[in-house]
Amino acid sequence: MNAMMMLVVILLPILAGIPIPVLPFKNRKQLMWYVEGVTILTSVLVLLMLLNRPTDSFTLFQFTEELILEFRLDGLGMVFAGMVAFLWPLAILYSFEYMKHEGHEKIFFMFYTITYGITLGVALSGDIVTMYVFFEMLSLVTLPLIMHTLTREAIHASRTYFYYMIGGAACAFMGMIFVLNYGGSSFVMGGTLDMAKAGENVNLVLIGYLMCFCGFGVKTAMWPCSAWLPKAGVAPTPVTALLHAVAVVKTGAFATMRVTYYTFGTEFLRGTWAQNLLMVLIIFTIVYGCSRGLKETHLKRRLAWSTVSNLSYILFGVILMTPAGLVGALSHMIFHAAMKICLFFCAGAVIYKTGRNYVYELDGFGRKMPCVFVCFTLSGLALMGLPGMCGFISKWNLAKAAMESGTLLACVGSVALLISALLTALYIMPVSVRAFFPGKGFDYEKISDVKDPNWMICVPLVLLVIVIFYFGLHAQPIIDAFQMVASGM
Repeated sequence: MNAMMMLVVILLPILAGIPIPVLPFKNRKQLMWYVEGVTILTSVLVLLMLLNRPTDSFTLFQFTEELILEFRLDGLGMVFAGMVAFLWPLAILYSFEYMKHEGHEKIFFMFYTITYGITLGVALSGDIVTMYVFFEMLSLVTLPLIMHTLTREAIHASRTYFYYMIGGAACAFMGMIFVLNYGGSSFVMGGTLDMAKAGENVNLVLIGYLMCFCGFGVKTAMWPCSAWLPKAGVAPTPVTALLHAVAVVKTGAFATMRVTYYTFGTEFLRGTWAQNLLMVLIIFTIVYGCSRGLKETHLKRRLAWSTVSNLSYILFGVILMTPAGLVGALSHMIFHAAMKICLFFCAGAVIYKTGRNYVYELDGFGRKMPCVFVCFTLSGLALMGLPGMCGFISKWNLAKAAMESGTLLACVGSVALLISALLTALYIMPVSVRAFFPGKGFDYEKISDVKDPNWMICVPLVLLVIVIFYFGLHAQPIIDAFQMVASGM
């Protein structure tokens, strides 16, 4: 029964979300209570499952001896599931106000709720086949969310997203064939490769690893597969917030951790040409994403390019292939989620209340929207790595892991992190400076109608800022938990 709980938390939002368009809600408030109720119930069940972790796996289907749909909750899955379960109810609450005038709400909340269950399916996957199935289901259910507005831009963005995801799926599938041929499909810390087989075909197996890493890593927007992420910003902000902070991109990062540490194994991969090649691509993406963000004037696209860079922070920790590197990657996966979803929520609040999309249109908004822009500024400072905030903790862990690694590329990566921190300041702080200091003689009458949104939008912002400060000042317990995960406990 304990193991069955994993299936329950996956199926509950999926089965509850499917009938939303046909359920006879008498008014919008009933729809809101239903969706938030399902989301909170799922999150509570996830919390209970984390507190009483199932020790057994649960097999849903067994097609052959190797092709199994199996769920199991280990330390890495607990971290990812916990993050998703905390952030999803906040995103739902925010979306109730934001989607009020967007139209097709039932369709939106159907896919939004289903996405929650499928993301949990990735977190609870016990083997690479199960993870692959839910990984691709995630691409399919998020596609309608990107094209929700049905504008030309939205359709073009969804087509781009679909092409990239299909390419990633094909690449990951071919890599998975290598996994099944040279090892086991289950996730085991240290990897499952049969070294006797792999030793005869080292380069071939490394090619399989590259296919897996890059195939699953398409969702992390690592260069040269970065273009889809900024384009997806045309979707409603509740969608882009989850795409860029929680569901899609973090699922990609999570999958690369599984492939590196739990499937191929770091003992086999460390020091190979595959590690070095990926390290170069990741370091380039860290600087490239920040550079594009500095150039961008559209607020949501600027934040999207920032996400491209910060996702490669996580990949940098993964590709170090050390326990300290995995700790740094997990730290930034969790802390970046809180920082970036808050920044996107703030950007969405501005769009929702004023219709303004560009940085140069935000002069004087800080006085008129104090809650939104104080939260934006604090989240931006955290993203820059200001001490006392969670972003500093994760960047410190990554830089420390790189120095301990001692390789030349790892040291180059540390320099890239410093460059990225500087560029982050250059593209984040001008937004706040314009908002709070528009210049002498600025005519506030021009923006007399600008004001903070209601509590459904402001409450998630404030809660996320509290989380940012809490983990910045009291990070040790969660870092200890990450160290246990990295050590295989």
